[in-house]
Amino acid sequence: MKAIMKARVCTRKELAAIFLFLAVLVFTFLLHNTDVLKVRTWNKGNSTIIIPKVSTEPDMHHSFCTFQPRSPEDALEELLLLDSIAWPEAPPLSDPLSLDQTSDPAHSTFTILPGRTGGQWHVGDQLEIIIKMSDFHGRPKKSGRDFLVARLHNQKLGAGVVGQVMDHLNGSYSAVFSLLWEGDAQVEVMLVHPREAIQVLNRLNSEQPDRIYFKSVFQSGSLSETTFCNVCLRPTQPLCNYTDLRTGEPWFCYKPKNLSCDARINHAMGGIKQNLKANENKLFQSGINLKVSIQTSGPASVTVLPKKQDQSEVKSSIVTSGPSGYYYQGVWRALDGTTVHQFNNASAITQCLKGKVVHMYGDSTVRQFYEYLNAALPDLKEFDLHSPKQAGPYISLDYANNILVTSRFHGPPIRIVVVSTSELRYIANELDGVIGGTNTVVVFGVWAHFATFPMEIYIRRLQNIRRAVVRLLDRSPGTLVIIRTGNLKALSLHGSLTNSDWLSLQCNNVLRTMFKGLNVHLIDAWEMVLAHHLPHNLHPPRPIIKNMVNILLSHICPQKGG
Repeated sequence: MKAIMKARVCTRKELAAIFLFLAVLVFTFLLHNTDVLKVRTWNKGNSTIIIPKVSTEPDMHHSFCTFQPRSPEDALEELLLLDSIAWPEAPPLSDPLSLDQTSDPAHSTFTILPGRTGGQWHVGDQLEIIIKMSDFHGRPKKSGRDFLVARLHNQKLGAGVVGQVMDHLNGSYSAVFSLLWEGDAQVEVMLVHPREAIQVLNRLNSEQPDRIYFKSVFQSGSLSETTFCNVCLRPTQPLCNYTDLRTGEPWFCYKPKNLSCDARINHAMGGIKQNLKANENKLFQSGINLKVSIQTSGPASVTVLPKKQDQSEVKSSIVTSGPSGYYYQGVWRALDGTTVHQFNNASAITQCLKGKVVHMYGDSTVRQFYEYLNAALPDLKEFDLHSPKQAGPYISLDYANNILVTSRFHGPPIRIVVVSTSELRYIANELDGVIGGTNTVVVFGVWAHFATFPMEIYIRRLQNIRRAVVRLLDRSPGTLVIIRTGNLKALSLHGSLTNSDWLSLQCNNVLRTMFKGLNVHLIDAWEMVLAHHLPHNLHPPRPIIKNMVNILLSHICPQKGG
C-alpha cells in the first residue's frame, strides 16, 4: 500500500503453493457447481461468463450477496487481491463498545528522529519519525492497526509530499518522508480512524452490503410502482434480474406486484441504513477521533539544506517505494518519470487537444475534468442533450479545432439523481464501442460508489474494465488510457459509513494492482489531495484539479506545454 500501511508479505514459495492449491480448488469447485442461473460462452477466446445467482441461504455475513467468479483465473486473482489488502487481525470488539481503550490522538505523539549527519537534513535525505499511540486514559497502546496518514509541507513555498507510514503492530508507527525542497519542512500526522472504526466498517460491508439502497420506477400507461434495487437483494420476494449479459455485472430489483420486469424506466438513490451497534457512533466523532492531527513531542519541523555534492540518495529500511510526486510552488512535480507541463491558457490546451477525441467515464470526480475543460476553453461548446444535471451523458465540441470531449457515468451502483435506465451503461461495454487510435484518449475513474459493498463486487467490475482495456489496446495500440485513482474526502459519521477514506484506500490498492503492467497511466489523486494544503474534499478544489488536468494533458502531449 503506497504512502500508507504495509501488509504482510508471503514468500515466493508460499505464493507458488497458494497459486497451485487455489487453482485446483477453484477449478474443482466451478466444475461441480451448478447453482447458477445461466452459463454463456463467448466466441473470443474461451472465456465463460457465469451469471450470478442470489443465494437463498440465511442472512449470515454477505451470503445473500455472493456471486460465482467468471473463471478460475478470476477467482484466484480475487483471493490474492483480498489477501493483499487484508488488515492485520484484531481482537473482537466489546459489546457495548468502550471508547476509553481506543486510540486518542490528543494523548498520542510523534517525534522526529535525528538526521544521519548530526541533526542536519539535506535535499535528497529522508526524514523519519516515530509515532506513539495512547488511549483516552493516556496509556500507551500495545497493538496497532489504526489508520494514519502523514505529510510534509511548507505552505509558503506551496510545497507538500506524502509520507509513508508503517505499522509495527505494537502501538508505534514509523513514517518516512522524502526531502525534496530547501527550507522549512513541517510534519503533519493525522489519525483517520482507530482500528475499532475499521473493524466496524469491515463488518458493515460484510453483513450489511445493502445498507445503501436504490430504487426504480416501473411504469405502464397510467400504472406505476416503485421497488428497491441493489447489486444484491435479500431474498424476501421475487426478483427482476438485470444482470448484464455481456459483462456479468449483477443488478436486481424487487419485482413489482402488478407490472412486468420490462416496465422499469429509471434508477435513483434510495437511502442509507446505518445499522450501528451501541456506542459505535462514538468511533466517528469529528475533532475527537476522526481525522484528527496528532501533536509532536518536540519540534514539528526541520530545515532542509541544499543537496550536498556527490551525496548518495538515502534509502529507508522500512519502505519499499517513494511518493509518486510532490508539490512545489503549488505545481505538482511527478517522480514517476512523467514530465508535467503547465497548460496555463486556452491556447495551450486547445493546441494539445487539436484533432483529439477524449472519452471520460466514471463518477463525478472524473466529470470534474470534463467541467474544467469546458470552463477553460471558450471554443469548446457543450451540446444540450437534456441530460439530468450531475448524471449526463455530456458532449462538447470545438468544431474549428476538431476536438470532441464526452463524459458518461459508470453503470450501477450509482448514487446520483434520477436517470433513465437507457442511460445505465457499463464502462466495459462502452469501451468495446470505442474505435481507438492515436487521436483517442480514454479517461476513467471508478471508486466512490463502491465503498460500501464487499470488495468482490469492486474486483469484478475492474476485471471487466481491464478486459475491455486490453481488447481496446489490442485493436488500437495507439489509444491513450488514463486512470484516476480515488482520493481522501472530508469525513463525518455519515461520510465515514458511505465512503470512508479507509474504504477508498482499499479500492485504490486493488485498482493499482489490477492495472499494473498494462500500457495505462495513473493520475494519483490520493497523493495529490493528501500532499496539498487545501482541506480534503470528495471533489478536490480547482487548484488540485488544474494539476490533475496538467498531468492528463502532459500524457496527451508529452512534448508540448504552455
